[in-house]
Order: sequence, then C-alpha cells, then structure tokens
Amino acid sequence: MTRGVRGATTVTENDEKQMIENTRVLVKEMIETNQIKPTDISHVFISVTKDLNAGFPAKALRQLDGDGWSLVPVMCMAEIEVPGSLTQCIRIMMVVNTEKSQADIQHVFHNEAVKLRPDLVNKIGE
Repeated sequence: MTRGVRGATTVTENDEKQMIENTRVLVKEMIETNQIKPTDISHVFISVTKDLNAGFPAKALRQLDGDGWSLVPVMCMAEIEVPGSLTQCIRIMMVVNTEKSQADIQHVFHNEAVKLRPDLVNKIGE
C-alpha cells in the first residue's frame, strides 16, 4: 500500500541555507516518526510559497545520511497563491510504501506551519 506523509515548515526569510536546513529537520522527523527508509519512498513533492525562490529545498534530501537518498525522486514546485494563506511556507508530500494504516501515519508540522492542520498536529503523541 502507498500512503502520503505530510509535512510543512516555515522560514523567516528567503534564504537558501534556512530553506534547506528547515526542510532537512522536517524530513528527518517525518522519516524517523514513520520509520521510513529511502527504499520505501515512491516520490516526494515539495511546494514553496511564491515568496521563496532562493533555492531548492529538495537539496535537503540529498544531504541526509545513508545510502539511497540520492535515488529518491523529488520535485519542487510553486504552491498555489491563495489570498490570506500562510507565507514563507515549505510543504512536503512524501509518498511511501508501508503496511501502516492511514490512521497510523504521523504527519509533521513545524514553526508557523502548525496552523495548517492543527487537527493533525494534536494527533501526534496520542
């Protein structure tokens, strides 16, 4: 079965290093929390809001320790622009092969991105 694992974070400025570091921290928590190996991943989509263009957050996955991360297909794209939506935001949709049920997937939100899905943030640790 494939399942989507959601994650999101924000940065405080349009800075490549901050974008990559915040993405790296987020992805590490997503894979640790859900016990994901690179060989479990079908693909990863990363979107950024229009105010972030200093770099590709996908670089964060290439910096992870261990074999296989350079083989994971990753694509960055622009998030749709909705009036009043969260700014300086990086969203991740990681599609993984897993035996876990939909209810057992732990989605991860950092910084201001916790506002996106407070219902999922509250689920963590239950």
